[in-house]
Amino acid sequence: MTQAVAMDTRKSQLLFERAQQVIPGGVNSPVRACKAVNSQPIFIERADAAWLYDVDGNAFVDYLGAWGPMILGHQHPRLMEAVEDAVRLSTSFGAPNALEVDIAELVVKMMPSIQMVRFVNSGTEACMSAVRLARAYTGRNMVIKFDGCYHGHADSFLIKAGSGLATLGISSSPGIPEELSRLTVSLPFNDLSVVEKAFKEHKEKIACIIVEPIMGNAGLIVPKEDYLSGLRELCTTNGALLIFDEVMTGFRVGAGGAQQKFKVTPDLTCLGKVIGGGLPVGAYGGKKEIMERVAPSGDVYQAGTLSGSPVAMAAGLAQLRVLQTPGAYERLEQKTAALADGIREIVEKGKVPAQVVHVTGMLCVFFNDKPVVDFESAKACNTERFAKMWQELLKNGVYWPPSQFESAFVSLEHGKRELDATLDAFKVALA
Repeated sequence: MTQAVAMDTRKSQLLFERAQQVIPGGVNSPVRACKAVNSQPIFIERADAAWLYDVDGNAFVDYLGAWGPMILGHQHPRLMEAVEDAVRLSTSFGAPNALEVDIAELVVKMMPSIQMVRFVNSGTEACMSAVRLARAYTGRNMVIKFDGCYHGHADSFLIKAGSGLATLGISSSPGIPEELSRLTVSLPFNDLSVVEKAFKEHKEKIACIIVEPIMGNAGLIVPKEDYLSGLRELCTTNGALLIFDEVMTGFRVGAGGAQQKFKVTPDLTCLGKVIGGGLPVGAYGGKKEIMERVAPSGDVYQAGTLSGSPVAMAAGLAQLRVLQTPGAYERLEQKTAALADGIREIVEKGKVPAQVVHVTGMLCVFFNDKPVVDFESAKACNTERFAKMWQELLKNGVYWPPSQFESAFVSLEHGKRELDATLDAFKVALA
């Protein structure tokens, strides 16, 4: 299914004009502004299965997936029923509820490294809290992160970060004290030698390494063989904790996340997205001896009025239970691989200088004639070519993430109709 090139967007344009008067930049998250693709945002009215429908009545095959959580597609009946049942009992209690215990037990069962888990309201909170805990547990202050990884917008992480900062060309954010930025060391991804050097230079000062085990905020960058196990060994040798930010990859690339895929066990794991089924949620967890330092068991304080919200917990629990269905991740891999292979064929036939990268449920097209292995090689991509591709995809009924530095997301609801329509759109967009 493709659309006419002369797509009507008048209602979206009017909404954007109104939004700019009362919301900074007219959006509540920077990438949504679509500046990087030389466009204005499309305002979505509803979504169903693998489709988005905007306020002007246009339909798009959805590869945003709400930036990752809609792994079952939109309006999955099991998830919707769970949310409706929870809402009837109230939207929030501010007190413990049984659903928190149910989903915590399931997370511990599914995620290899987690023995205890604390729920929060966002991935930013999860990463911020995990780093605070690592600093307290080790008695050290410095943090190693990697160029192009995005761990939310807490002060410690907005240095050479990916996602919206990369999209807008911002290297770091004003408002972060220089004293704090000196406690964060940002290094190239996929290079163990620079990490070894950092540990030597800052001996017994580094509290932790925090890393996206599969980078999803600089496009999609897969770790080299033995890279993650190398980080594990360096942390163990130097008395630092290893934190995997699996906010994006957790329960998306497999039932046990990237850590199960690569057989590497971090000390702490940050989660989000999928465990809320599209509702605001995050979590951090890990070894019991570390997590017991969190208040009220221990002295590391972290709290949240809406943490463990019954509606979010109900949605996340329903989603995880469906994902436990035998064959779910195999089907997701088949769908993702079919799309990636189809795009590669179009790229090769058209002799387009592009790299198509995928893992289960995630996909990226880099306009670069060389493999993309880190943030520098991602930044070398032809972003103008990407913008043109995005515009053509949109005109032909495909909503791709509006940035070269973001991953596209495939759901279990993407069937032959949606994949065929997408490949038809790519043939036009890459012509």
